[in-house]
Amino acid sequence: QVQLVESGGGLVQPGGSLSLSCAASGSIFGITNMGWYRQAPGKQRELVAVITRGGSTGYADSVKGRFTISRDNVKNTVYLQMNSLKSEDTAVYLCSARFLANDYWGQGTQVTVSS
Repeated sequence: QVQLVESGGGLVQPGGSLSLSCAASGSIFGITNMGWYRQAPGKQRELVAVITRGGSTGYADSVKGRFTISRDNVKNTVYLQMNSLKSEDTAVYLCSARFLANDYWGQGTQVTVSS
């Protein structure tokens, strides 16, 4: 079992920045990929960024060049640095972790981009 707790969401103006964190606990040594997803009202959940245990990363086209995912395997934490935020980035952001072919999810943190 893996437990994930996100933090760092909030309200930011367009063009601003926010940093999200997700701390993992439980069976952390078996975690492989970790990632961030988001879900806006009325829309499907979509992948934002993913990072392997070795540090390889992947991003949705909509956030490339603006968002950066990173991971600290000692602290068992994954981060998402979001820059140049746009109104369309408004969503609930959820952290995920893969453990023994199962995906675990955090409770989500709201990110609102608005003037």
